[in-house]
Amino acid sequence: MTPILRDLGSGLILRRATSEDIEHVASFNSKIHSDLGPDNPATRVGVWTSDLMDGRNPTTKAADFTVVEDTASGQIVSTLCLISQTWRYGGQNGIAFGVGRPELVGTLAEYRNRGLVRAQFDVVHQWSAERGEPLQAITGIPYYYRIFGYEMALELQGGRAGYLPQVPKLKDGETEPYQIRPAVEADLPFIARLYEQGQRRSLVSCVRDEALWRYELNGASPLNVNRRELRIIQRADGEAVGFLAHPTFAWGQMMATDFYELLPGVSWGAVTPSVIRYLVATGEVYEPEMGKKEPLQAFGFWLGTDHPVYSVIPDRLPRSRRSYAYYIRIPDLPAFLRKIAPVLEQRLAASNIAGYTGEVKITFYRSGVRLGFTQGKLTTCEDYRPTPVGHAGDAAFPPLTFLQMLFGFRSLDDLKYAFVDCWTDSEQTHVLLNTLFPKQSSLVWPFS
Repeated sequence: MTPILRDLGSGLILRRATSEDIEHVASFNSKIHSDLGPDNPATRVGVWTSDLMDGRNPTTKAADFTVVEDTASGQIVSTLCLISQTWRYGGQNGIAFGVGRPELVGTLAEYRNRGLVRAQFDVVHQWSAERGEPLQAITGIPYYYRIFGYEMALELQGGRAGYLPQVPKLKDGETEPYQIRPAVEADLPFIARLYEQGQRRSLVSCVRDEALWRYELNGASPLNVNRRELRIIQRADGEAVGFLAHPTFAWGQMMATDFYELLPGVSWGAVTPSVIRYLVATGEVYEPEMGKKEPLQAFGFWLGTDHPVYSVIPDRLPRSRRSYAYYIRIPDLPAFLRKIAPVLEQRLAASNIAGYTGEVKITFYRSGVRLGFTQGKLTTCEDYRPTPVGHAGDAAFPPLTFLQMLFGFRSLDDLKYAFVDCWTDSEQTHVLLNTLFPKQSSLVWPFS
């Protein structure tokens, strides 16, 4: 019998899931996470749940799920899971760290507002800490996860799109200059190399090893909502020049790619028309995510706010999709800042204030952090309690908003504009924080 993690009262218990729960949890998630309501289950979400629980996923298993059970009926009434992985801060040669990703958070409507999700978050936050993960990240509905200590602080997708009139057409008698074919296992080293190349542009990225790439290619079930089809882009002579990834279904009336990379020296302007034609042709035959099939109307590049493709076909991408955000939680901010200290020191060394010596006291009004530098090296990084008043210090950020600047999502000037209680006390402090924490885009393709 699975040990009870917590007795929640009123006949409700919180426990780890087991392999015997797979079918029930998958069915529960397919209903609770359906945009069309429980009577129209989201099959792909259920399949994703099964893939995470049944042992095929290389990082996650049934025991990484929590469930709340009503003992009177034996019914699962709430559940979530923890997916552990490794991310990196500071580009390809940045600092790697463990990340715990709570996912598939859901509760039956009649059991909500009883603290069931909070109880489960307490458990998975403890699991994540025990695994040595200094950061947790989650995607989800607006505002909700702020309740559990998260801040929307890291760029999530966004991109550009075009419509059928913007599709470049081949001239009469012209053949497609680049073919796009399904990847095979022998292509994985090539894909991994290009993936790492693309991550140089991203402040934060997800680290993928060989096992994860194999799972991405052949492990995830065809109907898994997070499965991505890996495609190789090649010249007519068969020479591979790039790769792309896209869902196994169309998003409504659009077919989009969410990763696209080419070898150095290959022209984005020459290859992209073939990619657009491929996306349109694929979207026309793919099934929609859910609901009835609609005629394809658009193609998209969901590659974040900054990608080479945007600069080579700006007139073919008239629609901009504003990026959403990952929720980020860092329970020990000074420890995380110490971990990424080499990146901060590199930024100082490459700046106009190289060799900086001094300190800055940053207040979050009820807490804070003190950073001290000696000849450009971070020598002090510790909690700071603003005294005698909450706004004492050299710079101020309303609680958790500092994370937006830490992860490049908003600049210092952006935060000052949005929050009148965000300020710096001097030009020197402003320059230092701008240098340490510049605005920078991220394209995090997490593993699920």
